Amino acid sequence: MRTRKFTLSEQEIPDKWYNIIADMPNKPLPPLHPGTKEPIGPDALAPLFPMALIEQEVSGEKWIDIPDEVRNIYSIWRPTPLYRAYGLEKALDTPAKIYYKYEGVSPSGSHKPNTAVAQAYYNKQEGVKRIATETGAGQWGSALSFACNHFGIECEVFMVKISYEQKPYRKLMMNTWGAQVHSSPTNLTEAGKKILAQDPNSPGSLGIAISEAIERAASDPDTKYSLGSVLNHVKLHQTIIGQEAIKQMELAGDFPDIVIAPFGGGSNFAGLAFPFLRFNLEEGKNIRCIASEPSSCPKLTRGVFRYDFGDTVGMTPLLPMYTLGHNFVPAPIHAGGLRYHGAGVIVSQLLKDKFIEACSHDNLEVFEAGVLFAKAEGIIPAPEANHGIATAIKEANICKEEGHSKTILFNLCGHGNFDMKAYQDYFEGKLVRHEITSEEIQNSLAELDTPEIA
Repeated sequence: MRTRKFTLSEQEIPDKWYNIIADMPNKPLPPLHPGTKEPIGPDALAPLFPMALIEQEVSGEKWIDIPDEVRNIYSIWRPTPLYRAYGLEKALDTPAKIYYKYEGVSPSGSHKPNTAVAQAYYNKQEGVKRIATETGAGQWGSALSFACNHFGIECEVFMVKISYEQKPYRKLMMNTWGAQVHSSPTNLTEAGKKILAQDPNSPGSLGIAISEAIERAASDPDTKYSLGSVLNHVKLHQTIIGQEAIKQMELAGDFPDIVIAPFGGGSNFAGLAFPFLRFNLEEGKNIRCIASEPSSCPKLTRGVFRYDFGDTVGMTPLLPMYTLGHNFVPAPIHAGGLRYHGAGVIVSQLLKDKFIEACSHDNLEVFEAGVLFAKAEGIIPAPEANHGIATAIKEANICKEEGHSKTILFNLCGHGNFDMKAYQDYFEGKLVRHEITSEEIQNSLAELDTPEIA
């Protein structure tokens, strides 16, 4: 029988996170104060984050120790399995070898607890009583609710309205772990009131929900803010995925030519790709690392590299990133959670320096890919995960057309068991092919007052 599942022991859970900044030839540009446009220091982040996370955010150290208590919680579901996708290979009739790292075995069903547990731990160490956050499709809110419950911290979640309405079971997961969940934009914050005054029927966006959560944290000394993607420390925590995958590829006697992961703000992609990019940066290998994003929110493939706010109202520092503009509101379609207007600072710099690639897929293409994968491999993927699958299929088909074999590894970042309404809409023909127009992008970018970064 062919081996298709590669597992590690609990003792092989990595004991350090990998900080790719240490190996980057061009370090990320600093965040700027929104008023003075001058670089800000760690102290400016103190109202929002515990100091341990701020230190990780600005750290240049290559390896950062994972606390034993965090590793102990990780052991509930980690190490996660890596599979050889023989069924998908057969369905595609491709000479490519396809592997996937499956993060859907976590308590909340995605990769998000890798950083949620770490963030909750450091907040608990600093005596924080409450954490406010946002969530798009619900995976991050679910993960942080799980982590906060474990450490006895209150959790308040601002969930993007369109997802709040389309994904009630994600909300119920958060409620089960004790979190309070609001449909964003709300009348509970000044940021939410401002948006509703402009558009009472706003479907919400991650940028809006971030504004609400940050306002909550900034106005209450007992509350801190937590983000599920984009920031450096969040991507750092996710590198446990790629580190495990390296060991598992060794067990398989193989090594990837191409590494693929879905892209929203960067944590999913960074988690798998950054540890493999280390081989490119350190040893001169040529592993292609591809970020796969929705064509309805294509900041990497069609955005611009410039300083922009991380939220809609403009409460965050200005960050150097590929962006569609902080006022960008995605179309209210089932595109999963990959609908943030900007890309993380580290990923943006790596893309600018051509160390990584990016591609996009429309919403029908990704569901076609997800259904094919489910039939071939048995796991129903989350809509976000379908983007990575679509890119893997594209690359496998290129191998078939050109008559050569490549080893492809992608991150199956979560299962779709709580996202079946999206599949129902797909099967009933309620999803229409959607791609944002150049005019829409230009109109959004026109509202920015910062120049493009050379």
